[in-house]
Amino acid sequence: MVLKDYQEVALHYLWRIDDKGASSRDVWMQVNEDLDGKRTISRASIINFLNSMVDEGVLNYTEITGKGGHRRIYSAKYNEAEFKQYVAKVVLSNLLRDFPDETRKVLLEVK
Repeated sequence: MVLKDYQEVALHYLWRIDDKGASSRDVWMQVNEDLDGKRTISRASIINFLNSMVDEGVLNYTEITGKGGHRRIYSAKYNEAEFKQYVAKVVLSNLLRDFPDETRKVLLEVK
């Protein structure tokens, strides 16, 4: 609903490796492997997704220097359950901000 399939696969990989973190190359390779050849995701798509998740506050990164210059090592700020709560909070907050009356009415109907 919120993420594309490859984005979900990327987050699952980062959750799986826990605090070790991974480069965009590591994430890209793992995503393409986990998709089992159903399709291929570009490295640019992975980099853009990871950086947008950093901007959203969902991922952390550290910068390291290595062969070829600087690179980011990404790690999950939240575990899977915390991420789901974060998404629910952001979506509800935005709905309450943009459609307050309608959102409150629907929330009263939901059990």
